[in-house]
Amino acid sequence: HGPYQPHEPGYGLDQPGYSPYEDVIPDTHARMLAIKNAKAYLLKTSTKSGLNLYDHLANILTKILDEQPTNTVDIIENISKDVKWAQFRKKMDTLRDEPRIPPTFEAADRCKALFIREAGEEEREEVEEEMGEPALPNVMEVAFYFEQAGIGLSKDESYYIFLALKNLIRAQPVQTCRFWGKILGLEMNYIIAEVQLREGEEEEEAGEEGEGTTAEGEKETDEAEEDEQKEKEAEPPKSTYKPPPAIPKEANGTGTNKFVYFVCNEPGKPWVKLPPVTPAQIVCARKIKKFFTGCLDAPVVSFPPFPGNEANYLRAQIARISAGTHVSPTGFYQFADEEEEEVEGADTYEENPDFEPPPVAEMVESLATWAHHVKSILKQGRCVWINPTQKSEENEEDEEEEEEDEGEEPQEERGPPLLTLISEDEGMKDIPAWTAQASTNLIPEYSVAILQSNRWPGAYAFASGRKFENIYFGWGHKYSPESHTPELPPPAQPEYPSGTEITETVDPTVEEEMAFKIAQEEDLAEAEEEEDEEVEDD
Repeated sequence: HGPYQPHEPGYGLDQPGYSPYEDVIPDTHARMLAIKNAKAYLLKTSTKSGLNLYDHLANILTKILDEQPTNTVDIIENISKDVKWAQFRKKMDTLRDEPRIPPTFEAADRCKALFIREAGEEEREEVEEEMGEPALPNVMEVAFYFEQAGIGLSKDESYYIFLALKNLIRAQPVQTCRFWGKILGLEMNYIIAEVQLREGEEEEEAGEEGEGTTAEGEKETDEAEEDEQKEKEAEPPKSTYKPPPAIPKEANGTGTNKFVYFVCNEPGKPWVKLPPVTPAQIVCARKIKKFFTGCLDAPVVSFPPFPGNEANYLRAQIARISAGTHVSPTGFYQFADEEEEEVEGADTYEENPDFEPPPVAEMVESLATWAHHVKSILKQGRCVWINPTQKSEENEEDEEEEEEDEGEEPQEERGPPLLTLISEDEGMKDIPAWTAQASTNLIPEYSVAILQSNRWPGAYAFASGRKFENIYFGWGHKYSPESHTPELPPPAQPEYPSGTEITETVDPTVEEEMAFKIAQEEDLAEAEEEEDEEVEDD
């Protein structure tokens, strides 16, 4: 309602000479009507917000009386804004998506489970202390040493990984556990834990795998018998091609499958166990170069075709990186027996109690102070060579003829022995295989020896006294001075050689066909006469 007109009741209330506190009120009826009109004006709703001034002022006064802030007159505008925001109503539009939860809240929700202690956990920790060294590694201490050289993750992420490894040890029968490193991916990353299970657990897993293979073998035999019956009914031409024998994988706890690896994308997500690696996967992984996506079920599209998915490719790359970059100070490990050093394929060693760590300056200057403590992988894809053509005694008796047709046996491969010095590693053209440096030159007495692999960028090792550790942060690719060139497909199969036995003959003429028929009839007549003569003689 606008200003009152002279003919309207309430006119003159806003005049300067009028006071509501005077004893004489001009007209009671007119005053009540003016109050109603004023209230009706205040109750008018806004076309934008849907609110009215009367309710807004009432809410402001209610808020002021409830909270009773100091200097209310100075903050009345802010109180008015707060009241408006509190009364805001979201438009219910079915075409509008609900607001997504911010990633920070999702990450905090996942990490929340890392900080919860289960009942009886303190008693379990006391038992582990009585039994010996705990299986949980001190990730924060390792992160501290690598931080001296500017290597590693943030302190928050390192601590989250520390807690995630604790949950892994709680859920799995772990004997030893180590933070292997972090492999980067296009969509998500992989946090990797290197685990050695307790004795008996690996055998049970191997037994379960064996049961599965036997069941599959029975199915295959049944299918083979059915196929044989079908072939007897109508035998098509059989191919004489024999595929090369498959190279068996190394047993659990030995060679490339010495350790078990668990991965997760972020601390707080469930750990996933990677399958054992096979020689075929390692051989194919050397020929391809693929970025990881962060999804273990993702297919690996490459040439040559990779036998498996991204989980198998990740496991193959872990085996290759571990075999080439895991080093320790020379003399820290030793063989249990002198005879074991000469045994081929020996991969067991123990700590040397008489080891005296060399000074940091010597470890930086000479690469002969570092040695590999993981066996190298042969071209065959195994740490210990095996003859794929070698067969059991029963098969040898049944397949003597096939052995005569086979060519020469493959030559045995031999790799460098265990605990070989890294100074013997070959470089890449003008680039050495390793680079050693001190963490600081300003305070050399408190510096740490840092070793960096140039063949596998992202692989590092540190040594300080009797403490050392290996870690990897990278894309999981091997360095090559030349650009990667994929392997070419095999040449196309040649055409079948043409000869007289497959050459098409010329169609006979009519005279030749008639002569052929006459000759057939004469032959039949002679055969009938001979049969009649034999019958008469009898």
